Amino acid sequence: EGHTAHATYDEAEEETLDILELYRQLAEDFLAIPVYVGIKTESEKFAGAEKTYCIEAMMGDKRALQAGTSHNLGQNFAKAFNVTYQTKDNKEDLVWATSWGISTRLIGAVILTHGDDKGLCLPPKVAPIQVVIIPIVKNEEQTKTVKSYIASLKDELSQSGVRLFEDWSENSPGFKFNEWEMKGVPLRAEIGPRDISKNKIILVRRDDIKKIEVPIDNAKIIIIDLLEEIQSSLFNNALAFRNANTYKVSSYDEFKSTIDSGGFVKCGWDGKESTEKKIKEDTSATIRCIPFEQNTKDLKCVFSKQKAKYEVIFAKAY
Repeated sequence: EGHTAHATYDEAEEETLDILELYRQLAEDFLAIPVYVGIKTESEKFAGAEKTYCIEAMMGDKRALQAGTSHNLGQNFAKAFNVTYQTKDNKEDLVWATSWGISTRLIGAVILTHGDDKGLCLPPKVAPIQVVIIPIVKNEEQTKTVKSYIASLKDELSQSGVRLFEDWSENSPGFKFNEWEMKGVPLRAEIGPRDISKNKIILVRRDDIKKIEVPIDNAKIIIIDLLEEIQSSLFNNALAFRNANTYKVSSYDEFKSTIDSGGFVKCGWDGKESTEKKIKEDTSATIRCIPFEQNTKDLKCVFSKQKAKYEVIFAKAY
């Protein structure tokens, strides 16, 4: 969360949009959550703000989540609280302010976007543990052999910045597999005497539970590549899910039936608050954002049938 004060409207607007872009990068590049970027309507914007910009995400249950907002407050709060600054010509003037924030709801967003019946599925860039090593041993001698076998690989991965954890608990391998899958660790490395005899290790991806047998000598490069691949795969899967559940409709009846079944509806809006309010009363759906990218040519309002002022995203939210 942040609050800033500026000498001009343009400076405040630049700050507001810069932060919005940082939030987009966080959501998409690190959390692997695709978002629509745009501006809120007058009725949905932050009270007292001149403009509220937002990133909007679709969760696994097809509901919308306001993942982050950035507000250009204009001089409204400066007037209310008499916040002034000294100008270059030694006069006093009201500041132009911004306010922006994201919250712990983004933790929920990661869970609801990528989680499955097995539990969490964490994007590698933010996973506290990126690779968990599961030794498969029956006695002290095998324990020593495995520890010696993986020592060099552990050092190489740690020096490359990979976050590792070794599970030497007394739980069975099956229990460990389930536990770490539930905790969402992106990659699991299984190593036992049989793998050592072949000079290999077994890698298991959390996102698709695929097993890969790789030579120990090439394991570092393969693991780093797989972590990048998993990161991209999680984003692409979430994007495909959002796209498959984003609909364009041509009538209000179609709008209502589509909204009831879940997902986003991209449609025309005449820009009137009365239209927005009526749709909300009828369906409990709200305009999540007016995307920056607009295509209103020949577009009509889904409710009034008048020429659309904006193409907007409607959805039901938390």
